[in-house]
Amino acid sequence: MAFQLLSPGTNVSEIDLTTGIPVVSTSAGATVGQFAWGPVETRSLTGSEVTLANRFSKPDSNTFLSFFSAANFLAYGNQLYVTRAANNGTKNAVANTAVNAPLQIKNEETYELNYYTGQGDFGQFAARYPGALGNNLKVSVCGSANVFSSNATLQAGSTANSAIVGALTVNTTGNSAPYVRPGDYVKFGTNPYLQVASANATAIILASALTVAITGPSMILRKWEYADQFDGAPGTSVYAAGKSGANDELHIIVLDEDGGISGTQGFVLEKYPFLSKGLDVKSNDGSSTYYPTVLFNSSLYVYFGDHDPLGTNWGTPVTGTTYTDVTVAGRFSLAGGTDAPVSVGDWERGWDLYKNAEIVDVSLLVAGEADATVSQYIIDNLVTVRKDCMVFLSPSRASVVNNSGAEVDAAVAYRNTLSSTSYAEMDCNWKYQYDKYNDTYRYLPLNADVAGTCVRTDTVRDPWFSPAGFDRGQIKNVIKLAWNPIQTERDTLYKNGINSIVTFPGEGVVLFGDKTMQTKPSAFDRINVRRLFIVLEKAIARAAKFSLFEFNDEFTRAAFVALVDPYLRDVMGRRGIFDYRVVCDTTNNTPAVIDANQFIGDIYVKPARSINGIQLNFVAVRTGVSFDEVVGKF
Repeated sequence: MAFQLLSPGTNVSEIDLTTGIPVVSTSAGATVGQFAWGPVETRSLTGSEVTLANRFSKPDSNTFLSFFSAANFLAYGNQLYVTRAANNGTKNAVANTAVNAPLQIKNEETYELNYYTGQGDFGQFAARYPGALGNNLKVSVCGSANVFSSNATLQAGSTANSAIVGALTVNTTGNSAPYVRPGDYVKFGTNPYLQVASANATAIILASALTVAITGPSMILRKWEYADQFDGAPGTSVYAAGKSGANDELHIIVLDEDGGISGTQGFVLEKYPFLSKGLDVKSNDGSSTYYPTVLFNSSLYVYFGDHDPLGTNWGTPVTGTTYTDVTVAGRFSLAGGTDAPVSVGDWERGWDLYKNAEIVDVSLLVAGEADATVSQYIIDNLVTVRKDCMVFLSPSRASVVNNSGAEVDAAVAYRNTLSSTSYAEMDCNWKYQYDKYNDTYRYLPLNADVAGTCVRTDTVRDPWFSPAGFDRGQIKNVIKLAWNPIQTERDTLYKNGINSIVTFPGEGVVLFGDKTMQTKPSAFDRINVRRLFIVLEKAIARAAKFSLFEFNDEFTRAAFVALVDPYLRDVMGRRGIFDYRVVCDTTNNTPAVIDANQFIGDIYVKPARSINGIQLNFVAVRTGVSFDEVVGKF
């Protein structure tokens, strides 16, 4: 503690000796997949299938394996990091494909670094994510009150027959350009508002017939195509008016023009009223209303690319600025978005985001549709390096689907292409599942479900319990299995480190094995033991880091033992271990260790073992025989 070096006084300090072993996450999953939408090569924490579908789009014939692998894990838990893998040939849809070759904006980081300030040469807007799905998007911008609504005059002598779509001449005297544009709605006399199919400086063609014939001169009432979606016309914001600015407001609407996103053509996906062209304009709550910033922070579908070339001063500070009163609505049908097959390298770059245990805390890696090459990459570069998580694998589809009689040999052959490790698990099957999004049935790998049984085990018991069996190993959402291994087949699979998934009459589909992929006989060839040690090592290591830079003396060593002992005693009380011992004294912290600035704590654990076989002996005895005479003799 500090000493009072000047006048007498009292100095108060605190020493915290209440630290303990922290609770660590054991149920957080991660997967890498091919999706039609969503950020590329970034980690997105997803809590439900609804969120998954909204962020990465509903499954199609190219993406259903990845989508349902993620969705099936989320059927058991609510923490899954999802990363989209995409080839460089997958491009964003943009407003102007003629200006620039198709480009790929992978994620927010890519956009911020390269396009946020409008330096990208692709028109005014781009789809937020790469992929052909972005070609469905349409953006319309109402940049002024005149664009929102205005009036024109039907020239004298012009007529239109009520039974046909009329070609009408519009008098535009006094206007710098005609306000009527394709898509606008116009009203002639007592006719209802009708949409304009095409227009030029002197004539408009309506998309539907007039109900009442008209003759000029008469007033034409005109409004922006999406005026009814907003409460009023854009004008000058309160913030801009207070800074002597004017005409800074605009409206933006984002639509599913072709229906490929929502299922309905013209469906309104997003709308943003009363945004600002001013770089520094804020709302009453202090948040920015500058339209590129709002789109970046809020839109799920588009990025800003450039300002309206007909406008002036857009994107400048609002003080003393009058923004151009534009006369034409911006209408942009995005195009140029493309999809490309995902390569092995694309998958591996996605998995690289989970290499560093200090950056992302995950426990269960869902391989999904990963092939043997990608699976081995995960083993070699993630789980055996991190040593705090497991990867869950399945055989290839060809090994078990429509391969009657050869499933065992094919599954074993696939397993033998992968190395031995206690940080991986492999099942033997695929399941047939209903795809509600496309009204069809799909075969899907079961590794996500096996990882899900670990989540269920964490919920109802603890990570050191086996996830297999009739209590915790029930598999969800199964119409049927690709094959149903019998006892002799299960025996062959099990001795090769492959866990069977089996249908039992009246019991459902069950994970019927709890081995890891370690070939060396030891306690670590069981999932529950591997997960037990992951929990112990992760939790105790996090607590032990607070001993760094302390003195390696009796006090620190005793504090470490006092920290670890209650935790292990609790785990033993919850049936995770049979016994333990913590050694942290002068026997392992020798003078040489202390002089090397090191600290050693040895933790000995007897892990609990799961039951993999039950022997029931039924012994018949004569009426006059005492049980004490025969018990234990057979």
